[in-house]
Amino acid sequence: MRALTFQRCGKAPGIGFSERPRPTLRDDEMLVEVHAVGLNPIDNMIPTGAFKPVLKFELPATLGSDLAGIVREVGARVTRFKPGDAVFASLFDLGTGSLAEYAVVPERVAAPKPPNLDFVQAASVPMVALTAWQALKERAGVQPGQKVFIPAGAGGIGSMAIQLARHFGARVATTTSTGNVALVRSLGADEVVDHRQQAFEQQLSGHDMALGTLKGDEIHKAIGILRPGGQLVSLVGPLDAAFARARGLNAVLRFGLGLMSRSVRRRAAQRGAAYSFLFVRPDGEQLAQIGALLQAGQVRPVIDRVFPFEQAPEALAYLAQGRARGKVVVQLQPGTAR
Repeated sequence: MRALTFQRCGKAPGIGFSERPRPTLRDDEMLVEVHAVGLNPIDNMIPTGAFKPVLKFELPATLGSDLAGIVREVGARVTRFKPGDAVFASLFDLGTGSLAEYAVVPERVAAPKPPNLDFVQAASVPMVALTAWQALKERAGVQPGQKVFIPAGAGGIGSMAIQLARHFGARVATTTSTGNVALVRSLGADEVVDHRQQAFEQQLSGHDMALGTLKGDEIHKAIGILRPGGQLVSLVGPLDAAFARARGLNAVLRFGLGLMSRSVRRRAAQRGAAYSFLFVRPDGEQLAQIGALLQAGQVRPVIDRVFPFEQAPEALAYLAQGRARGKVVVQLQPGTAR
């Protein structure tokens, strides 16, 4: 089967198409014919080696994390799905990839594709929706009426996080550029800061939770708008010792990550707030709950561009520019059949 792979980690990862053996299944796995793949920024980061100490995979490795497609084979212990079923899933952190004609999907990470979405739309959802769900609901425990700050609201994660935060009953503030103000308001943002004209840290205050999606000084600025007792949940780092412990990393790495995050944790403590780093995990049960919201029209995917499989490297390069309005998707099978 054809797959988009990288040969090594580093500045020259050797990204290109290659022929890979058709996967074999364990008893709890399914073989899925991939119809579409949603791209995420971490898909560009993994080949650089940025997460090499954390993520385990064999080289050459297939790129991509999210997918939507049709189940073609099932293992002996698979009970929730059968050949012919349409599913969507995230394969992130499972040691495999989705930018291939076929992918192995453990039953536990898959969910039925919402019937009102085509494969392109469904493929755009898993990682961003699971990330937002786990940050807002699991980690921060967002409650109705609380104030949540979600920067870069027109981006892939921001556009989904705004909608889920509103679903949880929060009041949402976000940042975006002038041309995207109407979009983020249509997604449910209550307060919008045009970052080209205003600094969010001068406009916002008293927030219960902030989602960290932008690196560097933006993390420290976001801490500054939290109320005492508030939380900043970062998706971009710095990684912290709690993350290292949860991953079972050795004492040296735990110590190093603790040092890396010391400044931001100190800044949060000075405000009486808390800082934590979140590494999203695949979860079919959560994805099914998100699928129900999608089917009911309570949340919707936002897609910037769709590339054919042959242009998957160009799709990754386009995503890396950081200007996508919603998600970038690679389509492997023609048409938009549901």
